[in-house]
Amino acid sequence: MLPAFSSYGIELEYMIVDRESLSVLPIADEVLHKLSGKYVSEVECGRLAWSNELVLHLLELKNAEPEPNIESLAVLFQKEIQHINNELELMGARLMPSAMHPWMNPRIETRLWPHDHAEIYRAYDHIFDCKRHGWANLQSMHLNMPFADDAEFARLHAAIRLLLPILPALAASSPIVEGYQASFLDCRMQNYLTHQIKIPSTMGKVIPDTITTRAAYEKQILAPMYQEITALDPKGILQHEWFNVRGAAARFVRNAIEIRVIDIQECPYVDLAIAAVVRDVVHALYNQHTAPFANQQAISTDSLAKILNDCIRDAEQARITDQEYLRLMGCSAQHCEARELWQHLIASVLSERSVQPWQQALTVILEQGTLARRILRAVDQDFSLARLKTVYRELCDCLHAGRLFVGIS
Repeated sequence: MLPAFSSYGIELEYMIVDRESLSVLPIADEVLHKLSGKYVSEVECGRLAWSNELVLHLLELKNAEPEPNIESLAVLFQKEIQHINNELELMGARLMPSAMHPWMNPRIETRLWPHDHAEIYRAYDHIFDCKRHGWANLQSMHLNMPFADDAEFARLHAAIRLLLPILPALAASSPIVEGYQASFLDCRMQNYLTHQIKIPSTMGKVIPDTITTRAAYEKQILAPMYQEITALDPKGILQHEWFNVRGAAARFVRNAIEIRVIDIQECPYVDLAIAAVVRDVVHALYNQHTAPFANQQAISTDSLAKILNDCIRDAEQARITDQEYLRLMGCSAQHCEARELWQHLIASVLSERSVQPWQQALTVILEQGTLARRILRAVDQDFSLARLKTVYRELCDCLHAGRLFVGIS
């Protein structure tokens, strides 16, 4: 068992797009076949692995084994993205960042993975209809944080649960859907809120309820979910803990909590900057730096869900007026913008040493806004296909070069 804060798992999802048109290209199986000589859903490349889940235009990059140091992964991930982009170039394709493709029509363009695990994806599609944005057009970063026993699980779950609502205020990157400005800066998360709502027990309110032990989690979260799915899944294909898609979901198979509400950014350096900040703020909350453990657990799920919904809509400009929440985060203000709360947290709980490697990314996010805000600023109200291609081509270039997106020069 790995103790809390001893190591981390990072998963980064990207779209495969045509190099010229930038429309989605469903060739993930061919890419993985090229790397391994087989049609398999995962290929290890040293310390990293490439994989696919569900749709054929998506590739996921992750560390193959838990890594003790998030800081060491930035260069590793960036080199691997350049390697894959070089392979994709020979296939007339490239990787695109951001959490939603800006003009994909999932009804027409979705192609499901047809090889290993295809039975699982067919079951998902039969029950939920996966040719929708909440299934076929979403790219995120998953951050896995381990725990060794029930005591660590309870404290880690409480800390992560408290931080979840304001993560879109740091990471929103999906402001455009089917060629139009969405009503939400984090449109991926807005779609995510309801993508499995046909079976409510698999999602809850995305913010999980307070749970303190594995036994309680299995009884209160997993068992009702398995019961509810039985009629729609008589073969039991989906009766696994990964069917639980709350914003922070316990994965007892690897004794970790998986954080699922973070949009993918323009390059791994920024993704890992966000992961490092989340790690450090969660660690401070875990250590009761801003509020006692019991108080963290006591705040209602409804209160946290409201803040999450506000941040999904307005990202860093969301107004937080819940004083109980602000006190739990060590903030004495009566109200503030989510951006101001993040500035407070970074200044008060992160050491200068832990911030230093990520200073450039954090400065851009906190001063110029989330990637969603910067994308809209670059589009400048021109939602023509030509303008969207210009902006998203620059995002693809940022991903390949490992640089921040600060607009179109």
